[in-house]
Amino acid sequence: MVNNIYALDYVANNGDLVSFQKYEGKVVLIVNTASKCGFTPQYDGLEALYKKHKETGLEVIGFPCDQFGHQEPGGDDEIAQFCEMRFNLSFPLSKKIEVNGDNAAPIYKLLKTEAPGVLGTKGIKWNFTKFLINKQGEVTKRYSPKTKPEQIEADIVNLLKA
Repeated sequence: MVNNIYALDYVANNGDLVSFQKYEGKVVLIVNTASKCGFTPQYDGLEALYKKHKETGLEVIGFPCDQFGHQEPGGDDEIAQFCEMRFNLSFPLSKKIEVNGDNAAPIYKLLKTEAPGVLGTKGIKWNFTKFLINKQGEVTKRYSPKTKPEQIEADIVNLLKA
């Protein structure tokens, strides 16, 4: 059983296969995203965290998903353009994925197992659910969509110092 992210990979928005080993020794924040969601403005906060802490080892990765209210209807190119033009994102995005169900991306199967939600639920409930990964590639915490990126900063800083 895989218990850290380094055994996995994902497909970047541009189609490149990316091994999570690339992030070994870094703190990683993984977020399922959507362009037409009430939480979409959180992109600003995620980008701010990334810019502020990337030099000390933070990585943020967005995983666009259309499983909640059809709020990410566009294709990968459209998603990338929206994120660049509207939010000037510099952190990486994956190709559009599924986070729940039989076709859930392997990273989300691991995240949900290692950090279940309230009352032990495994499913992702909505866009902008966040997972914090430590420098050893282990899932340390799950945050609800309502948790703003700036509310996670203290946890990120603690992991960066560890």
